Amino acid sequence: MQLAMNAKALSVQDPSSLKHMDQNDSCSTPRKEMQNGALTKVESVYGYSKKLQDDLEMLGRKIKQHEENIKFLKTQKNQVDDSILDMQVSLGKYHSASGPLNDNDSLSHSQSEEEVIEQILRHDKSAAGILCLLKTRHIIQASNLTLTKDVLGIVATLGKVHDENLSRLMSEYIGLENMLAIVCKTYEGVKCLETYDTEGSVNKSAGIHGLGASIGRHLDGRHIVICLDYLRPYVGEFVADDPQRRLELFKPRLPNGECPPGFLGFAVNMINVDSTNLYCVTTSGFGLRETLFYNLFSRLQVYRTRTEMLAALPSISDGALSLDGGIIRTTGIFSLGSREDVGVRFPVSSGMLNLPLNYFETENQIKEMNWRKQTLQEDMKREQALLSHAKFNFEIKKQEFVKFLAESSSLASPHQFQGGRERLTPR
Repeated sequence: MQLAMNAKALSVQDPSSLKHMDQNDSCSTPRKEMQNGALTKVESVYGYSKKLQDDLEMLGRKIKQHEENIKFLKTQKNQVDDSILDMQVSLGKYHSASGPLNDNDSLSHSQSEEEVIEQILRHDKSAAGILCLLKTRHIIQASNLTLTKDVLGIVATLGKVHDENLSRLMSEYIGLENMLAIVCKTYEGVKCLETYDTEGSVNKSAGIHGLGASIGRHLDGRHIVICLDYLRPYVGEFVADDPQRRLELFKPRLPNGECPPGFLGFAVNMINVDSTNLYCVTTSGFGLRETLFYNLFSRLQVYRTRTEMLAALPSISDGALSLDGGIIRTTGIFSLGSREDVGVRFPVSSGMLNLPLNYFETENQIKEMNWRKQTLQEDMKREQALLSHAKFNFEIKKQEFVKFLAESSSLASPHQFQGGRERLTPR
């Protein structure tokens, strides 16, 4: 009975209460529409913002990829440049700024070993002059002398170069005193050249002094003797598959990572050493290039012109020469003025008579390397153009994004969202 009464009570309601419910429904509908519209606009703004950000990220990745490609291509090009330089040095493919000499000119003006000996003999009161005189005109006597057994030779006679101009420059750089230096293998050989009395004075009747007196040549002044065993040798790698065992020295680099224009190589690698002196000259097994010539020239750089040499100053640490006569002794020390003929120069091996065995094979490799270099340069230009285009698009898209943010800031600001939330929150 109670359940029936409750059901009846529910079926009969005050019309005013129904009217109030209808009014609540009609008020909530615009409020929901406003909320949905605002949310749709926010979602649209967010969606477009997300798209712009994605586009910027994609362009950023493209820029990074092109930059990495250019960096890789530059590394490849630098390696090719280094290989070309090494092969050119091995063939003596460097010439003065006035242009290369033809074969006939090279042969007629090149200096032979005999001419070098004659130049040394002119210094008749030098230790080098006395030894050369003994070996050329007193051969039997020289072979029986203890003091000459450890002597390897005179600096000027222990290396050759491919170019007469380079011979003059390198001889001037190390100076006459060093060009006439006697080279001994061990310190025992140095001791044999000069002895002293009890008061420390030089014994003029023994050693090189006594030898000079015996052949009518009295030794005056000081002279340099180089002991190979006491020199600090080059410690590093050698150029791979190079019969001359040239040193694998790091090429100079400009701030952009490229080799300076006009750089031809290192002087120490432009000396040709006789095959018998390339290995095991010292008791420790070192050759002449990494001992004698490395100590004389160190990392002396050679450039085609003085202008190119001076432009590369930040990359020069141990001096430099230019084929038109420029000399930098070491960092901050310049040799100015006209060239000086020191009178004793390295002999020159030039022309077809002294071509390396693999000359023509190396020539072809140089041609291939130059072709490879041109291809890499074209690839770099193409990558640079793509990089510039990607950066341009990135800037355009960034400006579009900044403009969009400015235009949508009123909607996207926290205050507006807070006000929107207050309006959209049901009461």
